[in-house]
Amino acid sequence: MEHSSTVEQQLRSFLLGVAAFIFIGTIAELYLLEHYEETQQWIPIILSVIGFFISAAAWRKPGRKILTTLRWIMGFIALSSLYGMYLHFMGNYQFTLEINPSFSAVEAIWPAIKGSYPLLAPGILFLSAILGVAATYRHPNLNK
Repeated sequence: MEHSSTVEQQLRSFLLGVAAFIFIGTIAELYLLEHYEETQQWIPIILSVIGFFISAAAWRKPGRKILTTLRWIMGFIALSSLYGMYLHFMGNYQFTLEINPSFSAVEAIWPAIKGSYPLLAPGILFLSAILGVAATYRHPNLNK
């Protein structure tokens, strides 16, 4: 029985580590892309910093309060990621309609999906958040 617990602890540590690594990688990538010129572009950077620190805190000292906080923050990050996907789509959509005024609303959808703002890029924060939440699944410290 103890072996199973050790494997679960290792898996939780691994998931938190991967989530933290993705948050750090996201910060680095956004910096390299100069994704900080507009106020809204700071949102994923700030969320990644917060995500990294709460992941590290949960890895270091996984108490009930930290794990509950991690779940709430990761939920917020996941929703914010969806908002980022919406912003990317709308930026592409508006640009498509601007350069192709003859396009109908429906005709502009596909070019907007393939536009210069990568539609799925904000989804990396969703992935990180889900990994963070997965690390808390049936965590024994949540029952204390």
